[in-house]
Amino acid sequence: MAHDSGSSITGSGPRVDYARRPMLVFWETTRACLLACNHCRASATAQALPGELSTAEGKEFIDQVAGFGRPYPILVLTGGDCLLRPDIFELVDYATNLGIPVALSPSVTPMLTPEMIQKIVDSGVKAVSISLDGSMPDTHEGVRGIPGHFAKTVEAIRALRAAGMTVQINTTVMRANVDELAEIAQLVQDTGANIWEVFFLVQVGRGEVTEAVSADEHEDICNFLYDASQYGFIVRTVEAPFFRRIVNRRIAGDVAPVTDLYQRLSNQLVALMGEPTSRLRAHTTATRDGKGIVFIAYDGEVYPAGFLPHGLGNIRTKPIATIYQDNPLLVQIRSSNFSGRCGYCEYADLCGGSRARAYAATGDALGEDPACAYVPEGAPMALVGD
Repeated sequence: MAHDSGSSITGSGPRVDYARRPMLVFWETTRACLLACNHCRASATAQALPGELSTAEGKEFIDQVAGFGRPYPILVLTGGDCLLRPDIFELVDYATNLGIPVALSPSVTPMLTPEMIQKIVDSGVKAVSISLDGSMPDTHEGVRGIPGHFAKTVEAIRALRAAGMTVQINTTVMRANVDELAEIAQLVQDTGANIWEVFFLVQVGRGEVTEAVSADEHEDICNFLYDASQYGFIVRTVEAPFFRRIVNRRIAGDVAPVTDLYQRLSNQLVALMGEPTSRLRAHTTATRDGKGIVFIAYDGEVYPAGFLPHGLGNIRTKPIATIYQDNPLLVQIRSSNFSGRCGYCEYADLCGGSRARAYAATGDALGEDPACAYVPEGAPMALVGD
């Protein structure tokens, strides 16, 4: 579960100074997972890897998260599959007793039983995210690698909602599912999920073998997501902060694009779900990798985000607050000290581009995001291209 877009799956909270504290702290509690998803950053294995933080170290880390002070960041326990840590509920209990809000990102496996769902609800976890990467079995299971996984995923989402849990559906956009996005939006609504978080692929790890969509198609998809956010659920993006630019411009009166992909998706949305039924619920908080977001790997190593493999230090030797506040790269990210088109862009603070994608493309986490098609006014022609 990787994120870049705002106040967490638990909703908006008090205004936060992102130079001092993140909004979301992601802890990869384990690499162990029974799935083998094509785009997984972790290349997860069935067994925990050597060096995984122990229970005692996990509690010390949770104390470090509390050290940011109130309002506490939201602690997202992810993996791998966080349910494969035998002490996961001990860690949840420790965090919630300190007042830290906790979210879980479990995999849909035989472990996610009705009894486990009730245990999650009773534990005080605020929200759960579940991945759904297609509107039909062939697409979703082509990503997840497990026959029958689609039906079990939809069943798990419905069961979590029936138990009263806030549920976020995570979808990774890739060539194989672009034409199903309207149908996935309908599933989000039909299952009663609260949030749809759409992840735009960064080509690292297993994601390198998955065909990403083009920059122009990213624009079309973000315009479609603007439309989808008017059907009763929150829409957020991951590694696509340019969604905020599009929302900003659409609110200001820009018309939707007349392109084949956008028109096809938009028409499918209306055909399936009717005309928009609610106020706009597009999430536009100005966070990004390293600004409001920080990721701690299974072994305590700290990164700006899960898909930005630039190590910043280790919580075993330096407190997370010190790393987050003082690391020179994070200071530059939060100062919007970017090169390329991102450096000239009037949306540099609101958006700032995907730092993970810039790093993957060029090795420079402060470079421009190649998935963004926007050309800022005043950008030199040498940066604009053909």
